[in-house]
Amino acid sequence: MDLLNTLVEKGLRRELPSREEALAVLTTSDDDLLEVVAAAGKVRRQWFGRRVKLNYLVNLKSGLCPEDCSYCSQRLGSEAGILKYTWLKPDEASKAAAAGVAGGAKRVCLVASGRGPTDRDVDRVSKTIGAIKEQNADVEVCACLGLLSDGQAERLKAAGADAYNHNLNTSESTYGDITTTHTYADRVETVRHAQGAGLSACSGLIAGMGESDADLVDVVFALRALDPDSVPVNFLIPVEGTPLAGEWNLTPQRALRILAMVRFVCPDVEVRLAGGREVHLRTMQPLALHLVNSIFLGDYLTTEGQEGKADLDMIADAGFEVEGAGTTTLPEHRGGGGCASACAPSDSAASDSAASDSASPAGAGAASARTDLVTVRRRGAGTDLAPNA
Repeated sequence: MDLLNTLVEKGLRRELPSREEALAVLTTSDDDLLEVVAAAGKVRRQWFGRRVKLNYLVNLKSGLCPEDCSYCSQRLGSEAGILKYTWLKPDEASKAAAAGVAGGAKRVCLVASGRGPTDRDVDRVSKTIGAIKEQNADVEVCACLGLLSDGQAERLKAAGADAYNHNLNTSESTYGDITTTHTYADRVETVRHAQGAGLSACSGLIAGMGESDADLVDVVFALRALDPDSVPVNFLIPVEGTPLAGEWNLTPQRALRILAMVRFVCPDVEVRLAGGREVHLRTMQPLALHLVNSIFLGDYLTTEGQEGKADLDMIADAGFEVEGAGTTTLPEHRGGGGCASACAPSDSAASDSAASDSASPAGAGAASARTDLVTVRRRGAGTDLAPNA
């Protein structure tokens, strides 16, 4: 397929595809799916070999968020029966993190619900980072605390944080449809705060919220321009009690095409398979390892994930290996902190990415609701039960 040959060549050169090429990946047929995966897999192996980085989530504060993000079970007005608790103490968070590290996680992601941290919250998280680093000096710590104010990113960096996560989630043009209590621009500003403080930026998207193909391409091109080191790709987990509980429009094939498109647009970036992989990829999860080079181990913030041992078995059985603590994740030319000049899109590519087009249909096909695969988390952080790692 000429399209795939072109995309592979561009990916190996770190060259931005055109919007039309990215859109075309999403509209390939199921008959061509394995060719699409194989092509994107060549790009993935060029920059990351057969390594898979493991990440582990610790939900520091669950529920009772004042924001109204429609996809989130912790949102204002949520009727989801999730765990609700206030801040974990540093030793409790460190203990939870240690379980993930023991399971093979290289990065621990500290997440707290809320619009953004107060200065007191930053102090609290700083102590937690210190407790984790004291126990596991080599582990990477990523904070995800919402919108940052001036100086907060610098304080987290000084406390030992390695990265900061704040996702764009969807395209700028449709952002107001999923959240009204803050803006897309607020999210971009927070990512830039993190980058300005010297933190490795982590920013991604959520697919499956009823968006069009054009929306998906828009947000991925925006991420490429923002240039985070890590791009997590979440697939909506339609939790009962949230406004998007009825959005079951992803198939495993659709999810794989989305991951392939992200890899072609962001060839040398850590692409992370995040929330919802078990729900939407199901038995086709191993194929996704040919597209991504990073996954979350165990459970998510408010829902359960695949058993940690099953994750490790899947990686080994698919012929991949867990990335060790002594290995640098990003290619040398990125230096762990941003794209080299050779990776920057040209003026013509930049204008192409900003060009408007009509919203194309998602083309996901009919997908049955698999509510049996969505289980609220009742173990790990905030409970007396052992975590899944």
